[in-house]
Amino acid sequence: MLSEMTEVRSIDRVDIAVEPWRWEFADNRRGEIDRHFAARRSARPVLWNGRVLLLNRYVVTGGVLRGACFETDYASFLAWRDWDFPDAGVFNIFGLAALQSADGAYLVGEMAPTTAGSGSIYFPCGTPDPGNISDGKLDLDDSVRCELLEETGIEIATLGVAPGWNFLRDRGFLALMKRVTASENAEALRSRIMRHLENDRQPEFCDIRIVRGPGDLDPRMPRFMTAFLEAAWRQ
Repeated sequence: MLSEMTEVRSIDRVDIAVEPWRWEFADNRRGEIDRHFAARRSARPVLWNGRVLLLNRYVVTGGVLRGACFETDYASFLAWRDWDFPDAGVFNIFGLAALQSADGAYLVGEMAPTTAGSGSIYFPCGTPDPGNISDGKLDLDDSVRCELLEETGIEIATLGVAPGWNFLRDRGFLALMKRVTASENAEALRSRIMRHLENDRQPEFCDIRIVRGPGDLDPRMPRFMTAFLEAAWRQ
């Protein structure tokens, strides 16, 4: 429910620096983290211990989200997330493409069995990585563009893109929704994305669902997803 969310607001822009920072959780629990990742990878061999960006401080003032990110390894991030965010001062910041069809439906994806989030239902999204750094800052617009293209085959330049972001924080998740609208109706848009998934050797999504109202909500959606959709339907 929306009332359970820690923070929900609209913001105009994001200004997040990327700075060196020592994450004590990752250093102090290195052995546990490595064993946890090995176990996760034995179940899903495609998992890769690359580099990701997490947020370690932020403030929202005057419609602007300001703060700082640091770089860490995916294994540490995954353990922190799986262990219910033991360091409360760190946040998984990420942008999502809130993809809407011309007839008003939203399209969401079910994460494939090979992914760390298998079975969860999300808008196209992903934790930012060093490739999303521009001039020493986190470029969330670029992250959304890349994830949308990778996961659906859709170029964001072909969509209507709303200004600003919808900011939702739930525990360690800090989700920034970017509303994007296609020119096709929901069924045609789903068909186009499904063709992309069928041709992808290792798709992030295994299915695409059309969401038109509260009856289409699924318990496998994280709370920030349902909160965004419920708020959108009330408008």
